[in-house]
Amino acid sequence: MSQTCIHERTSHEEIENGQKLQPKFDSNGLIPCITTEVHTNEVIMFAWMNEEALNHTIETGKATYYSRSRGKLWVKGESSGQIQWVKELRTDCDQDVILIKADIGENGAACHTGYKSCFYRKLDGDKLVFDGGERVFDPAEVYKK
Repeated sequence: MSQTCIHERTSHEEIENGQKLQPKFDSNGLIPCITTEVHTNEVIMFAWMNEEALNHTIETGKATYYSRSRGKLWVKGESSGQIQWVKELRTDCDQDVILIKADIGENGAACHTGYKSCFYRKLDGDKLVFDGGERVFDPAEVYKK
């Protein structure tokens, strides 16, 4: 395993203006991660990362998250084949959010429901309406549930 590029947090000045990745994990050891599609900048999902998931993402180039419900790492696409190839990893000014720009392929999907984005519905008046295009895959077939 390669050496991590994640560093302990230091000064306010270094966190905001320095060249070291110093992520701020919360009291549960997690940091929020927003993932967008690299070609369109469409937000395709939100998930959590712990330090191990962040390291794995950096080392492999595959978006890896921490599943709070399962209590373990989750390499996006390991079950569905819908891998998110990391093209760019960013952090915000105070390094308490990660942004991944991922390539999901021309016919890729980020959501376990089969849609390209997890944000496939929008509020219209008092109802959620579908606004995410057609499903890319059938989750019942992919996950055999």
